[in-house]
Amino acid sequence: MHDLVQALADLTADAEHHPRRAVPRLPNDMHLPDQLQVVGLDLLDAEPRLTPGQRDSAFAAIDRARAALF
Repeated sequence: MHDLVQALADLTADAEHHPRRAVPRLPNDMHLPDQLQVVGLDLLDAEPRLTPGQRDSAFAAIDRARAALF
């Protein structure tokens, strides 16, 4: 799930023309859903600026995470 959080954070940074930054690994993976929520909301805010390729990349990252988790 951390890979998904990082991928979505990178797409958001790219869409907003900001430098990419590493999403910190917190000591407890139980915080990953919170990180995903924050990054997902950031991505939704940036959505109007996403290119079709970036949008496709976001869906692909979500699909990879879903396949790995379920």
